Amino acid sequence: MGRVTQTSLSFLKGHGTENDFVIVPDPDNTVELPAAAVARLCDRRAGIGADGVLHVVRSAAHPEAAHLADEAEWFMDYRNSDGSVAEMCGNGVRVFARYLQYAGHVEPGDLAVATRGGIKRVHLDKSGDVTVSMGRAVLPEDQVTVVVGDRAWPARNVNMGNPHAVAFVESLDHAGNLFEPPPYHPAEVYPTGVNVEFVVDRGPRHVAMRVHERGSGETRSCGTGACAVAVAAIRRDGADPSVTGEPVTYTVDLPGGTLVITEHPDGRIDMTGPAVIVAAGEFDPSWLTETAFA
Repeated sequence: MGRVTQTSLSFLKGHGTENDFVIVPDPDNTVELPAAAVARLCDRRAGIGADGVLHVVRSAAHPEAAHLADEAEWFMDYRNSDGSVAEMCGNGVRVFARYLQYAGHVEPGDLAVATRGGIKRVHLDKSGDVTVSMGRAVLPEDQVTVVVGDRAWPARNVNMGNPHAVAFVESLDHAGNLFEPPPYHPAEVYPTGVNVEFVVDRGPRHVAMRVHERGSGETRSCGTGACAVAVAAIRRDGADPSVTGEPVTYTVDLPGGTLVITEHPDGRIDMTGPAVIVAAGEFDPSWLTETAFA
């Protein structure tokens, strides 16, 4: 560790469609967050409890984001609940932007957020919704199969800056408990693991999903997952905007709420939904040192 010298550290708690996060404001990048510390923060019994940690750092102060500082003042250093580093988190970006507004760093309107998945463009609506431009999906041609028990489904391989396997099923119950990562093959398609979405139809351009997030287990919501699901459904339904020339919008229901996903003819994907700050507090930083886990 070595860098934490404060007598207390501030944190906030926020969620986007019940995908919840511990927010650690650290503009100058002075707080070190090893995997064990992140896992402790996210523990729902021994910690604050969350699906992940949003480490809020100025881009210029973080070695992974300094090259993006001219485009985005703030870097979302995102960690999964097991402490692993993730490229992106769609709901996390919305909550991150809401925190920046809450803290007085930005006003409602447009802003840019640096992530390991690139620059994300965000619009903060005065009504409470946050729209994130999630970039363009990459659709590798790999054939993937997802297995739960004695059932198996073909899955669409979609990359939203992080990897997804989208399976259309008859019932969301078929996903099982999702405590552990659902098996998939061939394993080499996702060498660092994958987010797995199980999807059912609810109506025209309206689907529902459950998700196992890589490093976090089943979560109440996954923004990049909702985008991947919409992209897969659009292709399945023959509505590819790059072919029709018209934007397509899908409503995606998740256990924690609803997200609205729009794909444009140029491939850009927008995700809109709520983001809320629910609490703020302080904790003793010694709690995050290695000795605290002995």
